[in-house]
Amino acid sequence: MQVDLPDVLAEMTEQFARYEKALVTNDVTVLDELFRADSRTLRYGIGENLYGYDAIMAFRAARSPAGLMRRTAGTVITTYGRDTAVASTLFYRDTAPGKVGRQMQTWVRFPQGWKIVAAHVSIIDEPGDKKTDKKT
Repeated sequence: MQVDLPDVLAEMTEQFARYEKALVTNDVTVLDELFRADSRTLRYGIGENLYGYDAIMAFRAARSPAGLMRRTAGTVITTYGRDTAVASTLFYRDTAPGKVGRQMQTWVRFPQGWKIVAAHVSIIDEPGDKKTDKKT
């Protein structure tokens, strides 16, 4: 298996950027499109455990659009072969000083395109060592 094929990595980087833009602009249509429509798709959020595409869609539809802006840092996207990828990033919100968010997504290429099949989001106190440059 080849890791980080340049063309696949470029595709995934584009999809990750598309997801990030949709997230901060609350473009629910795009967010729903990027998650796989399947009962096995899951998203562990900051305050919720969502099992299945329908639960994820319902969460997005009910979520307030306020306070979604964030800065990302330390983003790592790794592709495995042509059809699997993991995207990980840290994020910071001005509304949560001293905190750092962490997001990981597993993406799989299906005939319909790249889809998120699993996601995990958490927020912790900013570690004292701060090894990540917040500007990336």
